[in-house]
Amino acid sequence: MNQNKRLVYEVKDLKKVLGNRTILQIGRLEIHPGTIYGIVGTFGSGKTTLLKIMCGKEKETSGVLKYDDESFSKNWFGKIKSNDDLLLASVLELQEKLNAHQLIKSLYPNKHESIYEKYFANTSLKLLWDQTISKYSPGEKICLNNIIAVSGDPRVLLVDDYGTKLDNKMEFEFRKNLVKMNNELGTTIIAASSDDFHLKKFAAVLIYLDNGHISKIRPGKIRNKDKYSLRR
Repeated sequence: MNQNKRLVYEVKDLKKVLGNRTILQIGRLEIHPGTIYGIVGTFGSGKTTLLKIMCGKEKETSGVLKYDDESFSKNWFGKIKSNDDLLLASVLELQEKLNAHQLIKSLYPNKHESIYEKYFANTSLKLLWDQTISKYSPGEKICLNNIIAVSGDPRVLLVDDYGTKLDNKMEFEFRKNLVKMNNELGTTIIAASSDDFHLKKFAAVLIYLDNGHISKIRPGKIRNKDKYSLRR
């Protein structure tokens, strides 16, 4: 298939309904490999639901979502099978009964020790390593979420609530690591935030959601390596 035509995701007439409320309704959306996307929307706009559907954590009510030109595989009970190529970094997904050591070891069994040395051993986060996540402050949960995000090697990284509760220095370091992943590994990155203040600094494409609909799509920070085509 032609490189310019190859898609990581293809969305057509996607709809998610909870009760009698339509949470998400997207006519068409295409996500290309090796590109950084920003999804912008206020609380309730549908961005978190979209990320969960794109990583297989939730199922759409109707419509089509294809990953690598195929629908997600399902088990005998109709539940979507997990895909190691996809990683959703979200505070809401943290297993709060575990501590950081247990969670990171379960996610990255072969490199949890190096992650400890890099991010925890000689930093202010050292005390968090053996502390139960449920006892973390909101900011500490964000820090752990960011470490999980940049420590993996997924084909697609989805980051929810990007930049929330981060000071300028922390956001800059996190952004630098994401851009490095994209440049060196070709990781497709989809980051969601309530506004575009941080996202427009590094995302090539900005997708704005309003009440579950795509209201507009705008170019962000363009680099020579970025090639994309999006349609509603």
